[in-house]
Amino acid sequence: MATERQAPVPRKPVTIAPKVEYLSVLDEHGQADQTLDPQLDDDSLLRLYRTMLLTRRVDERAINLQRQGRMGTYGPTRGQEAAHIGPAFALERDDWCVQSFRETGACLLRGWPIQNVFLFWGGYEEANVVPQGINDTPIAVPVATQLLHAAGVAWAMKLKKHPKVVLGFVGDGGTSEGDFHEALNFAAVFDLPVVFVIQNNQWAISHPRRKQTRSETLAQKALAYGFDGVQVDGNDILATYVAGREAVDKARSGGGPTLIEAVTYRLGVHTTADDPTKYRSAEEVDRWVKRDPLTRFTKYLTDKGVLNDQTIAEIDADVLEEVKRGVEAYESIGQVDPLDVFAFTYAEMPPELVSQRDEFAAALERERRSAGQ
Repeated sequence: MATERQAPVPRKPVTIAPKVEYLSVLDEHGQADQTLDPQLDDDSLLRLYRTMLLTRRVDERAINLQRQGRMGTYGPTRGQEAAHIGPAFALERDDWCVQSFRETGACLLRGWPIQNVFLFWGGYEEANVVPQGINDTPIAVPVATQLLHAAGVAWAMKLKKHPKVVLGFVGDGGTSEGDFHEALNFAAVFDLPVVFVIQNNQWAISHPRRKQTRSETLAQKALAYGFDGVQVDGNDILATYVAGREAVDKARSGGGPTLIEAVTYRLGVHTTADDPTKYRSAEEVDRWVKRDPLTRFTKYLTDKGVLNDQTIAEIDADVLEEVKRGVEAYESIGQVDPLDVFAFTYAEMPPELVSQRDEFAAALERERRSAGQ
């Protein structure tokens, strides 16, 4: 006996409400879209400019120190100043900033002393002591782990009913890590006051963006977790500020998280232990040099009458003097005791570490004697 065939259930499209928008305020020649220009006052514009220039000069000095053997391996920020300074400028003083290791400008903007930058890359753990009164977390080199901290701090702020927003940074390579996805999912589920910023500099060391993901944008990663993502011109300080301000205001008012993808470019090396000529072309770099965020913002401010040749020279001289004082403070610290690597972890050192410390101390003493010290 033939059985009656059941009619197939029709397929229905699932509509995903959020969308991804792209934001740019300044073009490559520093000309602003007046409908999008946040119209910041002159003091704010000058503070942004000075912080960007200071970050660039610290970057240059740090590379020189490393090449001279006066500092350890360093991760430059050249070309990415706007991508992290803009969103950080949208924060209030008591908000939280959770960094990775390429947010030098955000640190300087929020009050970290310059010498801390040099101390960290010089191997001094003291550099990770957050200055008093600043709600930041220490520099985090492990890829994407800091976003879990950002989500955790945001949850604490919500539980305590503190009207504070958390800003968390990550690189494009970090979006391939599980921690990235766990942080986004957790933030969405608990509707946390957190803003995630991806500094998409096109390269995860030598691994290009096109091999990270098949997604058209990184910003759309937020859609899978139920909140909005926005892609911005990461070399446009006004665009990154506007996107950051909107996301921060939304989070503070109870609107939940936002993911910002700042499309930028790493003009220099990944770190001073890297040789980018092995994996990218000079032509590619040259294309991005023409979009240098500092050059574009300088042109905008000059056209606006906020800067001129004299004020540019004066600010640069002041910045260079500040960097010089930072280097002097860094190099005045002196030598550290190598045996400190065994200290500050346990209240009572385990026997195996005591043995290792004693063995290391004996080796150091033999080395001193052979050197005639």
